[in-house]
Amino acid sequence: MKALSVLIDTYNHERYIEQAIRSAIEQDFAASEYEIVVIDDGSTDRTPEIVRKFAPRVRLLQKKNGGQASAFNAAFPELRGEIIALLDGDDWFARGKIPAVMKAFEAHPEAAAVGHGYYEHHDDTQEERGWAPDGEQWIDLSTRENARAAQRGWRFLLMGAHTARRKTIERVIPIPEELVFCADTPIIMSSLAGGAYLLAEPLSYYRHHAQNLCAVDPKADAERVRKRQLTLERAFEVSELLLRQFGVGTEAIAAVLYPDWVPTSRHRLHHFGGSRRETLRTEMRSFRVEYPNATLPYKVFKYLAFGAAGSILSPRQFYTLWNWYGNQKVARFPEPLRRNG
Repeated sequence: MKALSVLIDTYNHERYIEQAIRSAIEQDFAASEYEIVVIDDGSTDRTPEIVRKFAPRVRLLQKKNGGQASAFNAAFPELRGEIIALLDGDDWFARGKIPAVMKAFEAHPEAAAVGHGYYEHHDDTQEERGWAPDGEQWIDLSTRENARAAQRGWRFLLMGAHTARRKTIERVIPIPEELVFCADTPIIMSSLAGGAYLLAEPLSYYRHHAQNLCAVDPKADAERVRKRQLTLERAFEVSELLLRQFGVGTEAIAAVLYPDWVPTSRHRLHHFGGSRRETLRTEMRSFRVEYPNATLPYKVFKYLAFGAAGSILSPRQFYTLWNWYGNQKVARFPEPLRRNG
C-alpha cells in the first residue's frame, strides 16, 4: 500500500492533462510514498498518448466512455493508497498541496477528509481569483447548525480540493453511473458525514474553459442544460439516500442538501416542465429549510397552499405565478405565526 493515491479523471483533455500530471509529480513529497493514476474515460483525442509519456511514474487506466461515475468505479479498485486525492484532468495542484494535506491528516486522525481553498482560473482572460474558508475549520453533519456551516463549506471539497481517506470513498462505491458528471457529490457527502478539516490556504486551481461540462449557454443548448440539471438533481437524490444510510439526521440532511437542490429543481421545472408531484416535493424541501421551526398552523397553511396550487397548475404555470406573487406587495402570513420561538 501507498500512503497516497492521486486519482486524475480525464476525458479529451489533451490541452490540459500534462499540466495536471506535472502538478501532481512536482510535489515536495517522497515519490515512493504516493502513486499517480489517470483514469481515461474513452478520450478520442491525444490524451492517452500524452499520459503515456509519464510512465512508469504515472499509471494509465482506460475504459469506454461512460461518464465520471463510471470512471471512479473503474479506478477505485486499482488504487493502492490509504488516502486519495481527487483531481480533474483540466485542473491542477499548487506546489504545496500534498505535503499540506498529509500533514493535516496526521494532525487530525479523526478526519474523513481534508479540503482547502482554491483558485479559479479563467482561460479566456487569464484572470485568477482565490477562494478560501474563513480560517482553518472543522465541518460535519452532527447537528442542523453544523450542517448549515458544512453547506457553506463543502465548496472547499470539490475536485482538486478534496482529499479523502480510502474508507470514506469506499462506502459510496459503486456510484450510480447516470452521474456522468458531479459524481464526486456522494463522496463529498461521505466526507461531511465523517467530518472534514478545511485548510484556509488555496492549494489547487479550478479551470474555467469553453469545454467545461457546466459551461453551457442556456439559449444555445437548452436540452443540454435540462440534462445537466437532471443529473445534478439525481446527485442530490443519491446523496440524500446515502446520508440516511450513514445515520445523518433528517434536519441536517435538509440543511446541507436542500439549499442547492431547491433552486436547481425550480429552474428545471419552470423552464422545462415536469410533474406536479415534483413541484410539491421541491417546495416542501424549500419550506423545510426556510422554516425548520414552523408553527403547526403555518405548516397546515403551506401544505394546503402547495397542494392546491400544485394539483391545479403545471410546474411552469406554478413558478410563473410564484415569481409574480413574490414581486407583489401583498399581506403575508404574520411572522409570529410562522415560527415557534
